Amino acid sequence: MERNSVAWFEIYVKDMERARKFYETVFDVTLEELEAPFPEIEMWCFPMFEDGPGAAGALVKKEGLSSEGMGVLIYFSSQDCAIEAVRVVEHGGRLIQDKMAIGIYGHIVMAIDTEGNMFGIHSRH
Repeated sequence: MERNSVAWFEIYVKDMERARKFYETVFDVTLEELEAPFPEIEMWCFPMFEDGPGAAGALVKKEGLSSEGMGVLIYFSSQDCAIEAVRVVEHGGRLIQDKMAIGIYGHIVMAIDTEGNMFGIHSRH
């Protein structure tokens, strides 16, 4: 079976309300609360489409587990990553790398969210 390498992602956060607001605003989406497998975990999922391309994932908050240093790096898809780069800064994040060409693969932006997580944004143009 052929499929994308990434099936799911989890972004660990310290402040769920702040993190939800950040990601919902930057990517202009609404996250939906998931029933977590354990009561001490809070999860909010990014929009998912059954049998759609790409990976699904969620913000995760678990008491006693820090978001910093978790080693998660994911790339969000975008039509033009420069648009989301502006929103990152406007809503409390910071850029590590402005829009940069990556040859025939398009462009990327590298950013830090309000919880200290680094993530990328990829676009073909």
